[in-house]
Amino acid sequence: AGHDVKVHPVKDATSKKDKPQTKTKMEHIFGFKKEDLTSWRSLVSLLNRPTDPASLGIFRCLFGLLMAIDITQERGLSHLDYKYLDGAPVCRFPLFNFLQPLPMDWMYLVYVVMFLGALGIMFGCFYRLSCLMFISTYWYIFFLDKTTWNNHSYLYGIIGFQLILMDGNRYWSIDGLWKPSIRNAHVPLWNYTVLRAQIFIVYFIAGVKKLDADWVEGYSMSYLAHHWLFDPFKYVFLSSTDQRYLLVVHGCGLVLDLTAGYLLFFDVTRPYAFFFVSYFHCMNSQLFSIGMFPYTMLATSPLFCYPDWPRRFFARFPAFLRGALPFTTCDLQPSTSCVYPEIENTSTERQETPPVAKTPKLRLRHKLGAIFTVLYIIEQFFLPYSHFITQGYNNWTNGLYGYSWDMMVHSRSHQHVKITYKDGKTGEIGFLNPGVFTQSRRWKDHGDMLKQYATCLSQLLPRYNISEPEIYFDIWVSINERFQQRIFDPRVDIVKADWSPFQPNPWLMPLLVDLSPWRTKFQEIEGSLDNQTEIVFIADFPGLHLENFVSEDLGNTSVQVLQGKVNIEIVEEKKNFTLEPGEQIKVPAGAYHKVYTVSDEPSCYMYIYVNTTEAALQENFTKLFELQERIRNGTETEPLPPELQPLIAADDGEGAEVNATDPIVRLFLKRQRRMKEVKKRREAGVLERLERFTIKKYYSVRRGFLMTAIALRNLAVGLPPLEQLTREVAFANMKEPQAEANQDERLKDEVGHTEL
Repeated sequence: AGHDVKVHPVKDATSKKDKPQTKTKMEHIFGFKKEDLTSWRSLVSLLNRPTDPASLGIFRCLFGLLMAIDITQERGLSHLDYKYLDGAPVCRFPLFNFLQPLPMDWMYLVYVVMFLGALGIMFGCFYRLSCLMFISTYWYIFFLDKTTWNNHSYLYGIIGFQLILMDGNRYWSIDGLWKPSIRNAHVPLWNYTVLRAQIFIVYFIAGVKKLDADWVEGYSMSYLAHHWLFDPFKYVFLSSTDQRYLLVVHGCGLVLDLTAGYLLFFDVTRPYAFFFVSYFHCMNSQLFSIGMFPYTMLATSPLFCYPDWPRRFFARFPAFLRGALPFTTCDLQPSTSCVYPEIENTSTERQETPPVAKTPKLRLRHKLGAIFTVLYIIEQFFLPYSHFITQGYNNWTNGLYGYSWDMMVHSRSHQHVKITYKDGKTGEIGFLNPGVFTQSRRWKDHGDMLKQYATCLSQLLPRYNISEPEIYFDIWVSINERFQQRIFDPRVDIVKADWSPFQPNPWLMPLLVDLSPWRTKFQEIEGSLDNQTEIVFIADFPGLHLENFVSEDLGNTSVQVLQGKVNIEIVEEKKNFTLEPGEQIKVPAGAYHKVYTVSDEPSCYMYIYVNTTEAALQENFTKLFELQERIRNGTETEPLPPELQPLIAADDGEGAEVNATDPIVRLFLKRQRRMKEVKKRREAGVLERLERFTIKKYYSVRRGFLMTAIALRNLAVGLPPLEQLTREVAFANMKEPQAEANQDERLKDEVGHTEL
C-alpha cells in the first residue's frame, strides 16, 4: 500500500532542511513501517500520506487517450448505426430488461458525451465532470449489451470510476493551469494504492483461475500452437510443437499472471517484470482482437514505479522542450487531501531538543478515503468468487463473463444449433435460422441470454402469424476440446421456463466432466487419420437423440460408438441399427438420420467423414497447378483445349479469370490470384504494413465521426431530404481505394482452410 513512500515520504511532507531518518528494512522493501499498520489511525495516516502526483497524472493522460481511441473502435462508434438502427426488429440482451437503447441519433449523442469525457480525462480539463461524463455513458453502453462483455471492458469502467474519486488533475492538466492552487500538489497515497491493487488483482486472480486443470493440461488455447508469434520459441524449446506450446502459452502464461503483480511491486524485480509483461501484452495485441487492453495494461505498469519518475524522465529532455513537457520541478504544493505530520518544537532557552512529530489531525475526507480503499480492495477480491450469489448466471463456467478475470481459460466450439418453434394454437412446428433477429452469437452459451432471446422471439413471431409460440433450443457445444454435447435441455419451452438470477438454472444440462480423459484419445484418433478425413466427437444423455442431416458433399460418412449404446434410425429407409462400443455404420448422404442414446449412461460416438466434393476439387486444383507449372517451364508439349487456355494467360492478372469458361478453372485462377495477394501482403515491409494499417483505421474513424456529425445535425435541425441523407451516408461509407471491408480476414481464411 505504501510502496512509493520509499522515495521521499519525509521530503514530501517536511522541509528539505530536515535530516533523513534511518529507514528500517521493512521500509526499504515495502515502503512503510510495521507501526503504520498497528492501529486504524496510523493506517489512515499512511493511506493519506502526501505523494507525488506525477505518475498518476501521466496515467490519467494515457488512460484518457486510450479510451478516446477505444470509443471509435471496440465501443463501436464506427458502426453504431448498424447496431442501433431505428425500427429494426432486433433482440437485445441488456443486464436489466428495462434498459433500452435510445433512438439512433440520440445514441450518437451518448457516444459524443463519452468521447468528450475521455478527452477531458486525457487533458485534465474539468476533470471531475469529464470522469462523470465518461463513466455514466460508458456504464450505460456496457449494461445495454451483455453480449459484448469481457474482462477488459469491465476494467475500463472501474478504472474510470476510480479516477473520479482521485486527484488525477494535480499534474500536467488544464485544470492546473486554471487553478494554481492544485497545480503540482500532493495526492494521498491511497490514489496509487487502489490502482496498484486493482492491477495486482487483474494479474493474480487471472493466474489463480489458470490453475484450472484444462489450462494446466493445455486444452484452453490449443489453437494458438501454430501462430507465427511462437516461431522464435522453436530455438529455445527443442521439443515437439504441442509440448512447446504447452510450456510457452500455458506454462509461461500461468507463471506470469501469478507473479507479475509481485514482481512489479519490488524494486529489485521490477525491471524484469517490465520486460516480461511488456512482451506479454505486445504478443496479446497480435494474437487477439482485444482493442486497447494490451496498451492499457502497458500504461498501468509505470504506476508501480516511484511516483516521481516522470520528473526524472522528462528532465533528460533538452531545455527548449521543457515548456511543452510535464513539470520537472520537485517543488510540490501541500494538499488538503493529504495528512501531514505536525511538528512540535520542544526547545527552551537553556536547551534545544529536536522537534517531535505530533499525531496528525485526521479529517472526515481522510477517513472516507481509507475506508473506500479497504472496502474496495476487499470487494474486488470477493467479486470473482461471488457466483454462489448470482447462480442464475452460472452455466458451465461461473458467472457473468466480465468480472471474473478468467481470461482465455475457456474456449468453445459449436457444432449444431437448432431453434424449433411450435404454434401454441395450431400445433404447427417449424424452424428458425440460428441467430435470427439478433446481431450476436453469444446467447448460445448463456442461459440468461437464451431466456431473453426466447422471450423476444415470442414477441416477434406473432407478426408472422405464429400465435403463442413455444421456443425450443438444441445447442451443441464443446468446451476446451471435450465432446460436443448439449448445453441446454432441448425439451424445455424456454419462453415459459423459469429463470432467476439467484437460483440455479433448472434447464441447464451438466457438463460431462467424467468424459474429459477421452481428450487424450481424441488426439490419438485424429493423428491416425489422413488429411482429407474429418472427425467430430459427440456425447449425449440417456433418453435424448440427435437428428442430423448429412450433406451430399460428405459422400463417405460413418458413425462409430466409443461408449454406451445407441440406436440409429435411417429416416427415409425406415431402418434401425443398434450399435455398441467399437461398432460403426455408414449413414447415407443427402438424408436424415437419428441417433438415440439407449444406454443408462451417456453415450459417446464419433462421426468420421470425408468431404468428397472438396477432395475432388483439391485433386483438380493439384492437376491444374502441375499443368500450369509445365506451361511456365515450357515442358508441356500437347496443345491445350479451349477451356484450359486461360492458364497460359494466368500471369496477366484478372482477365484470365473472366475469360475462363470452365468453373473449376475459373475458381482455380481466382484462388491463385488471391494467394498471390496474401503473399504480397505478408511479404510487405514495415512501412507498407504501417501505411495499410493507418489507412484502414483512418477510414474506420472517419466513418464514425461523419456519421456522428450527421446524427447531431439531425437532432439540431431535423432530418434532411432522403436523397441528401443517402448521399451523406454514402460519403461516410467510402472505403480506401482497392479495398473491401474485412478483405484481410477473408484472404487469411481462404489460405488457411482452402476454398470450396
